[in-house]
Amino acid sequence: MIRNFSDFCNELLKCGFSMGGGNAKGIFAVVPYTWEEQDFIDSPVKWHTGDSETDPWEWRIRVLDERDDIAYSKLFFNLSGYITKEWYPYFYAVRRGAKTLEEEYADGNITMFEKCIYSVIRDTGYAPVHEIKRLGGFSREDKSRFDRALTSLQMKMYVTMCGKAQKISRSGEVYGWSSTAFCTVESFWGNELIKKASRISPQLAEEKIRERILLLNPDAKENNIRRFITDSPMSSASKAAGSI
Repeated sequence: MIRNFSDFCNELLKCGFSMGGGNAKGIFAVVPYTWEEQDFIDSPVKWHTGDSETDPWEWRIRVLDERDDIAYSKLFFNLSGYITKEWYPYFYAVRRGAKTLEEEYADGNITMFEKCIYSVIRDTGYAPVHEIKRLGGFSREDKSRFDRALTSLQMKMYVTMCGKAQKISRSGEVYGWSSTAFCTVESFWGNELIKKASRISPQLAEEKIRERILLLNPDAKENNIRRFITDSPMSSASKAAGSI
């Protein structure tokens, strides 16, 4: 049983990846239940209590602040999740391959909103959401498209969460709620991990992840497995076959 933050990290490192807020998609989660279900679960782990040792909501920031071997972001089904340093190159190989964002934009696979958000994050190095909006010139009317584009960049593994930051007024005073901060995946992990990913074929990476999923959850459905790995109901192997 997961009893605290340390237990969670140790189990996650063994498993390699996990959904972030329960296992509603039928793949795998180190903490398999949501806050709505917790009253029926006999566990010291409880959502949204504010206790950094036993609240999974607090763990998402703790792994970013305290560890260098776990990534947390919107990674699966446009929802939050964790991937360890050992397994990240395999997902990267499947979802990004060798193309740059600029090449994907030229091919029509990246939107203008995504390109603008990515440019702000890349150029600043570390950017909370409120600063991305300010520097990118996004208005309140852009909120829906902004949110979709930021989620898409996380799913495509161009940017990742890296902490949180407080808003600061012109007079230097802290105010309001803190914002999630983002950096590029390359900045978060470093070049060695990216080089490792470049040496892995997408097909082999997909099969390796599929094998681990079925080891963790033999009842996982194939269509959900494909979406979990590739962010698409069609696998990378199927895409390759269809393009021949």
